[in-house]
Amino acid sequence: MSEGDREITVRLNPSIASLDAAQWDVLNTTGNPFTSHRFLSLLEDSGSVGPDTGWSPAPLTMVGHDGALLAAVPAYLKGHSQGEYVFDHGWADAWHRAGGRYYPKLQISVPFTPATGPRILSHDDAMARTMLAAAETLCVNEGLSSAHATFIMPEQLPLFEAADWLIRSDIQFHWSNRGYADFEEFLATLSSRKRKAIRKERARAAEGVRIESLTGVALRPEHWDAFWMFYQDTGARKWGTPYLTREAFDLFGSRMADDVLLVLAFEDDRPVAGALNFVGPDAIYGRYWGALVDRPFLHFELCYYRAIDAAIARGLSRVEAGAQGPHKLARGYEPVQTNSAHFIPHEGFREAVAQFLDAERRGVGAEQSTLQGMTPFRKGP
Repeated sequence: MSEGDREITVRLNPSIASLDAAQWDVLNTTGNPFTSHRFLSLLEDSGSVGPDTGWSPAPLTMVGHDGALLAAVPAYLKGHSQGEYVFDHGWADAWHRAGGRYYPKLQISVPFTPATGPRILSHDDAMARTMLAAAETLCVNEGLSSAHATFIMPEQLPLFEAADWLIRSDIQFHWSNRGYADFEEFLATLSSRKRKAIRKERARAAEGVRIESLTGVALRPEHWDAFWMFYQDTGARKWGTPYLTREAFDLFGSRMADDVLLVLAFEDDRPVAGALNFVGPDAIYGRYWGALVDRPFLHFELCYYRAIDAAIARGLSRVEAGAQGPHKLARGYEPVQTNSAHFIPHEGFREAVAQFLDAERRGVGAEQSTLQGMTPFRKGP
């Protein structure tokens, strides 16, 4: 096909690791760490994604006549609905009961990562629209039930709306930096009761432990050894089998150390708890937490308050604290709408899902309004 005066080709590729890293990252204009080539290829190289995991890499790319990347979509052929944080198990069950085959489906996302970001990497909206059309064509030609783009950054949502993908909403809890000079200035915006409660929580959490925030060259292999234990413990309790392999954490250290903020708590010299964050140009993203001890408020300190400290110190606009967690409200995190988009070729199935989403959106909107009224910020002047 041609785009203006340029001959272009849209390709389905076997992996992101096989694509040129520099060209991919030029398209990742937001600098989002999760849509960087180093992160996505790391998941492949570590065996965290691949055919045996139910996440088969299937990135779509647009290339010019000289083979240079012009646009890209991080996409996967999914054999299940795990690790997405936007739940469509009910859709899959309904499609199977009707005699259809829901899997594999096309998933446009970052595996295991409920963080907002670009889902089409492009400098040009026209090319982005072409990539969406290519994803639709892939679904139709290969007989896939559907395509799903999850945790779309707000700036790209209109592209999916214009393409008539079904839009789904949910709620996360993010902390917003309103130009605070330090944590105390943030606390001053809260009600007196909440302010005192947070101070008490931070003091209790620090009793008997030493807390360190590590990034870059300060990260050492023994830190990843410790965090692997934390990650396994949390994974076993929450979902049975952790998604990331042990090698993934070593690669975080060797390939992405400057993008990582690892907060560890030590009893004497023994690490007993930790929180893993990734740092982007405008946000800190809380990803994983685990502990070998049960200490009051340590979770809040390592995951929420230390992330706020870091965001203020770095001048970042927000902290995205991951999925779930109304308990984050009392810690100054606010309800924020997140969005996904869904392409369903079958007209009848699409109509049924659309009706479900209409009702769900009304509920999400009402819930967000209720939650906003529960934030700890001072009311009135």
